[in-house]
Amino acid sequence: MDNVDEGGAADHGVAAHISAQLERTNGLLERVLAEVAKTPSTHAIFVDAGYLYAAAGRLAAGTEDRRSFDLDAEGLIEALIDKARTIFADSRLLRVYWYDGARRRIHTTEQQSIAELPDVKVRLGNLNANNQQKGVDSLIRSDLESLARHRAISDAALIGGDEDLVSAVEAAQGYGARVHLWGIEAPDGRNQAEPLLWEVDSQRTFDLDFFKPYVSRRPATTTYEAGPDAQRPTREDVRFVGAQIAAKWLAARGREALVGLLPGHPYLPGSVDQELLVEAERMLQYSLRGQSDLRRALRDGFWDHLRTQY
Repeated sequence: MDNVDEGGAADHGVAAHISAQLERTNGLLERVLAEVAKTPSTHAIFVDAGYLYAAAGRLAAGTEDRRSFDLDAEGLIEALIDKARTIFADSRLLRVYWYDGARRRIHTTEQQSIAELPDVKVRLGNLNANNQQKGVDSLIRSDLESLARHRAISDAALIGGDEDLVSAVEAAQGYGARVHLWGIEAPDGRNQAEPLLWEVDSQRTFDLDFFKPYVSRRPATTTYEAGPDAQRPTREDVRFVGAQIAAKWLAARGREALVGLLPGHPYLPGSVDQELLVEAERMLQYSLRGQSDLRRALRDGFWDHLRTQY
């Protein structure tokens, strides 16, 4: 009888121990769940600027040529952040990632101004001789995968259209993040690859009304002819004009812009080079298109002045 009582007491003790362990485990789970409930979800916006400029330019300005229209990037980014705040109502923004191309990965003036915006990270790939972006898709994949793997984001809004982005979407989804594809209305057909549309968790398209406030066509510039009767300027004349334009450029933008430009010597960012050409043709009343020797003299004059000021 004593043996039975002792056995029953032992069983009761084991059961009590197990019950206590279960209570502690349940209490721990409740505390963890409570902490998770208090932790907000996080989202980020990933912008392929090459796609955005081409698609928004075509939709709102009738051209994909960046030199033919202006994009209010700051206003547009704010609009995208507001849209994300509405869609991901119970989530906080991590940041906006802005992917673009630049020669030798040196920021243009426009890219510098975007990089200075709050909550925006500019990531640069290269531009080849045909002004095509290289390495941007791999940057997007790297960031998407890393943020998803470290649970830094729960949702990603991706603005792009290239089929090469499919691997980026798959990588993020593999770590539990949801990827939402945001597109830009195409005047005809589609501007996003079908495999990309199939892979994402949701799709959304922004129309002309959304982009109208942020895209404006630049006024047409006068075209100067270099016909047989036109007086061809000398290299020294063109070089002097380049120096004059450099002085105006420096006065308008300041020494900080100069410091950002110098590492690219002897090359100029595309936007600066285009401004230089247009202004020089206006001052000379002569077309420099197709005249490589005069264009070299123009750039030399521009650089000569800037380097004397550093």
